[in-house]
Amino acid sequence: MQALDVLNTIMQWIIAPVAAFVWYLHNQMQGQKTDIAVLKAQAETNKQAHDREMKEIRDTTERIFQKLNSIEEALRK
Repeated sequence: MQALDVLNTIMQWIIAPVAAFVWYLHNQMQGQKTDIAVLKAQAETNKQAHDREMKEIRDTTERIFQKLNSIEEALRK
């Protein structure tokens, strides 16, 4: 009967708190995984928006230079 009491005490004061702590850490990690996934999605969306804006700037700049070239050609004639 003494061994059963020792086992019960070990379960109550060592294993149960450790199991609760591991469960708590697991839940925290799941929340962080979700947060990381959201941040990655936001970063990708921002990158795509930035890339689109840079392409628009390049296209606009190219059109400006084409227009300047046509004006320069017209002035040389």
